[in-house]
Amino acid sequence: MTQKIIITGWAWFIGSNFLNKYVLLNKEIDFINIDALTYAWKLENISNEVTNAPNYFFEKVDIRDKEALREIYKKYNPTDIIHFAAESHVDNSIKNPIIFTETNVIGTQNLLDCHKEFSLNRFHHISTDEVYWDLPNGWFFTEITPINASSPYSASKASSDLIVKAYGRTFWINYVITRCSNNYWPNQDNEKLIPHFIDLLKNNKPVTVYGDWSNIRDWLYVEDHCDAIWEVFTKAENKSIYNIGWNNEYTNLEITKLILKEMWKNESYITFVEDRKWHDVRYAIDATKIKNELNWEPKIKFENWIISTIKYYLKK
Repeated sequence: MTQKIIITGWAWFIGSNFLNKYVLLNKEIDFINIDALTYAWKLENISNEVTNAPNYFFEKVDIRDKEALREIYKKYNPTDIIHFAAESHVDNSIKNPIIFTETNVIGTQNLLDCHKEFSLNRFHHISTDEVYWDLPNGWFFTEITPINASSPYSASKASSDLIVKAYGRTFWINYVITRCSNNYWPNQDNEKLIPHFIDLLKNNKPVTVYGDWSNIRDWLYVEDHCDAIWEVFTKAENKSIYNIGWNNEYTNLEITKLILKEMWKNESYITFVEDRKWHDVRYAIDATKIKNELNWEPKIKFENWIISTIKYYLKK
C-alpha cells in the first residue's frame, strides 16, 4: 500500500520548504497538500519540479471546514498527516484573536476527528517554542517545561498541542509534536521580521522596533527544521514531543543592525515605539533530546547564512 501523507499549510514558509525537498526525495510516497490559500500564500513557493511531480497533489481546503476535509480523506485515502497549517503572527492575534482560535484550535480538532474516523497512522503536529512563554537568561526550554502562553497566538497553539495529546490518550491516536525556534531563509512572508524589515528599507522607510528591541530569539535555518521534522515523523516513538533549535540567540536589535549593515543603511532608519502587550523577552531551546534519541543536529550555522538570507530577499 502506498504511503499517502497529507500536508497542511504547504503554501506558506516552512511547509513549502519541506515539500520542495521531501517530495522529490520520496517518490514512492504521495503528498496530498491542502491549504486554504489565505493572505500569506504563494504558489510560487513550490518549485515547478515538485508541482509537476506524479506524487504531488493539491487541494484547496480550509481546515475549519470538516465536511470538506472528510471529502479529501475519502478521495485520497491518506495514511498519515504532517500538520503545518496555522495562523502565526502575534500582532495579528492581538488585533483579531478569534481567527487564531478557529484555525489553530478548531482546525486542528477537525483534522484529529478525520484522523480518528479514517484510522490514519501518524499525526505530526508542528507547534512552536512560544507555547512555553518567557525565559530568564541561562534557562532553556525542555520538553517538560510547563506551557504558559502569553498571546492569543501562542495560547491557540498551546491549546492545539493539548488537544492532540488528549486525542492520543482518549482515542489512541499515534501522534508526535515538534516545537521549534524562529526560522529563516526562503519563502517567508513579509509580515515576519527579516523580510519585512528588508522590504521597508528597500523603499527607504524606517523599521519599527518595539521598546529597546532587546528581545532574544533562537534562530534556525528552515531546511534544518524540515530535516528534523522528517526524522521525528519517520523515527520517533508514539506520543513523543521534541524541541528543535540550535542556541543561535540574537536580540532583535542585533538582527536589525545586521540587515542595516548589509543594506548600507545607518541606524537612523530605526524607530523605537512602545512595546506590545506582554511581549516575551527571551525564547531559548534545549534540543538535547532530539540529538540524543534521533541523532539530529542542525547543519547550517546562523553566521554563515544570515547574510545570504538578506541577499536573497534583496534580489526578490
